[in-house]
Amino acid sequence: MEMPPADEARAIVASARLLIEDLVEEGVHSFERAPAAAEASAANVERTRTNSPALPREPVRTAAASTSDPSGSKPSLSLPEEFAWSDPPTLEEVRRELGECTRCGLAEGRNQIVFGDGNPDADLMFIGEGPGQEEDRRGLPFVGKAGELLTQMIEKGLGVDRSEVYICNIVKCRPPNNRTPLERETSTCRPFLDAQIAAVRPKAIVSLGKPASALLLGREVAITRIRGNWFEYRGIPLMPTLHPAYILRQYTPENRRHVWEDLKAALARSRE
Repeated sequence: MEMPPADEARAIVASARLLIEDLVEEGVHSFERAPAAAEASAANVERTRTNSPALPREPVRTAAASTSDPSGSKPSLSLPEEFAWSDPPTLEEVRRELGECTRCGLAEGRNQIVFGDGNPDADLMFIGEGPGQEEDRRGLPFVGKAGELLTQMIEKGLGVDRSEVYICNIVKCRPPNNRTPLERETSTCRPFLDAQIAAVRPKAIVSLGKPASALLLGREVAITRIRGNWFEYRGIPLMPTLHPAYILRQYTPENRRHVWEDLKAALARSRE
């Protein structure tokens, strides 16, 4: 049954209000206008999407059998020899090598680097997009409104203390107005993210939202289509799921159930 126009309008307004409240909470007060070429490209994409049939959901891709060690030992990742850390590195070595990084333009607007937080020997690792206003202020990942929801999902949902998992982002400095990190920014931070993964050696990774999932999978993705499917990153089982900020904006029973199922599957895989 179709929703009456008045109810549909109220639902749209409520959703918009939640989005605005979330952006204000994260310190976003304005947006940069996209270049004309980008706007034209976005318009072309939208026309293609509107005029094309719906794409089928991507098939499940399970991690390769070689990533599951019957002995329960942790995976070992090789790293390019461009930094002076051990093999495997420690998080302390990675943080020391990162230093007070000025390798990309994000350094100009940050208050401090947001490196990571949690158990350096965690079996389960969460990777998000980038720090927000509260994270930039406190120097810790996922401590704003979206972070509070992630903590609840981990502690109340999974029954695991947040300190027992490891949490970080694909970039370590807050992008202006919380925009999506640019390719040159993610590529600059990539060695340090890979080194964090190599240091922690998790048995499963949860990528939170489209930017983190796209970076780890090496291609553009539709997060609502790939979430809930198993992939792998450098031999480690990878579960993409919705970002907590998306859940706050689209707080529906379906979205909450999806994330709950994804996190349960990731926790189970990390305990194998």
